[in-house]
Amino acid sequence: MTQTICVPSSLVREAEDKREATRKLGYVARAATVFRADRLVVFPDREGESRWGGEFVTTVLEYAVTPPYLRQEAWDVRDELEYVGVLPPLRVSPQTGSESDGSGSLTQGIVTEVGPEGRVRVNCGMQHPISLITPDGMSVGEGERVTVRISSREPVRARIVDEAPSGYVVERMDLAEALTRDDAGVRIATSRYGEKLSVSRLSSLVGRLDDGMTVVFGSPGRGLPDILDVAVEDLPTSTGGASVGPDSGFDLWLNTIPRQGSEVVRTEEAMFASLACLTLTE
Repeated sequence: MTQTICVPSSLVREAEDKREATRKLGYVARAATVFRADRLVVFPDREGESRWGGEFVTTVLEYAVTPPYLRQEAWDVRDELEYVGVLPPLRVSPQTGSESDGSGSLTQGIVTEVGPEGRVRVNCGMQHPISLITPDGMSVGEGERVTVRISSREPVRARIVDEAPSGYVVERMDLAEALTRDDAGVRIATSRYGEKLSVSRLSSLVGRLDDGMTVVFGSPGRGLPDILDVAVEDLPTSTGGASVGPDSGFDLWLNTIPRQGSEVVRTEEAMFASLACLTLTE
């Protein structure tokens, strides 16, 4: 199961200053982490951007998911990171293996030195960088991030593996590209004008969502219909009702907060409310 979350580059359009914009992105990163998103896609909405666009959004989200012990080494001083001190800690749960050849936890490391015979030194949060052998067929350079499986810390037993680390991966791409990926799963657009999510409707979705999903959110004051130039009257309002055509790229348009009491639901709020429902199990 692959879980992808898509947010627009106009995500922080209503923020009063860079500090508040950074704080907002911290909540987005928290939502993606809490609900175990594999991929966080930032798609372009240039008409809705204000002072901080896709480059700012992507940089802060990438920084947030970088383990604290790697941040100083992985990131130079950048204007986008001026207020990252307000970001909440993600405390990403480590992935663990259950088989004898996959035991241990996955962590991120950064290559600090490339030596002879396929050996590299990797900073992966221990007291000192450790020397590891690069797997056959894998080429890494100094400053590159790698995934390390640690099976013992005393004595140190670790190896570089060709696996994604814990936490989400940030990507920038057009929304159409994200929706047509082979692992997109059920493609869900969130909108207050979509079909109201009920207990019975959610029950019918649970089995389908086991194969993965891509959930797309709009930005405050500029929802998905505005961003995608879709007429509100064409959106589905009930099961089997009218719906946009297949060219929209979505399988469902859902209103995941059918009784919202605020005129505007912020993106980070919509993420927590929507993903809490859509990640329920039978």
